[in-house]
Amino acid sequence: MVKKATKKATKKATKKVTKKVTKKAPAKKSTKKAVKKVTKKATVKKVAKKATKKAPAKKVTKKVATKKAPAKKVAPAKSAPVKAAPAVLAVGSAAPDFKLLNQDGKEVQLSSLKGQYVVVYFYPRAMTPGCTVQACGLRDAQLDLKNHGIVVLGLSPDKPEALKKFQENDHLNFDLLSDLDHSVAAAYGSWGTKQFMGKVFDGILRQSYLLDKEGKVLHVITKVDTKTHAQDVLKFYQSL
Repeated sequence: MVKKATKKATKKATKKVTKKVTKKAPAKKSTKKAVKKVTKKATVKKVAKKATKKAPAKKVTKKVATKKAPAKKVAPAKSAPVKAAPAVLAVGSAAPDFKLLNQDGKEVQLSSLKGQYVVVYFYPRAMTPGCTVQACGLRDAQLDLKNHGIVVLGLSPDKPEALKKFQENDHLNFDLLSDLDHSVAAAYGSWGTKQFMGKVFDGILRQSYLLDKEGKVLHVITKVDTKTHAQDVLKFYQSL
């Protein structure tokens, strides 16, 4: 009986000790690792949430930057400088002398025509509509012009070959002179800025200089009417 009681007491004591030891025993390594991972994840999430709350949204940053950024100053567009109109020869001044090739390739010099009235007229281009009307009017009035001792010289930047064709096509009976580099036109104030079909360019200004027998300017026609040009010239000389 004593032995049985002793065994029971020993078993109870062993169980109590085992329970105490089990409670105090540390967790297995695998369990510790799992706990660490979970803890880390939880910590990362908390930190991310705090950072998200504190960090400003990108869109807001852009808007704020746009509001604060000063607007760039746009420089005003510079308008093209306006060219001054070429100076027209004054009445009473001596007409600049020149020597140019005519439609036949022969030289014609203005000073060699002293003793006669001379009409020096500038036109833009041979065989164009307005220039043809003007030239044909002078052609038809040649007899009257000669009777008044008036010589006609037409100047343009065309080559002599083009002038020859112009003369032959329209049976012109006066000299057409080739002012290729428009230097004579410039000297007479008949080269400058023009506007046509919305385009601005430099070219011949349609003008006529009516000279006396000494080569001085008697009259300048700056606004030429191509249809009545010949008659306008005649009327002026007839009025002297």
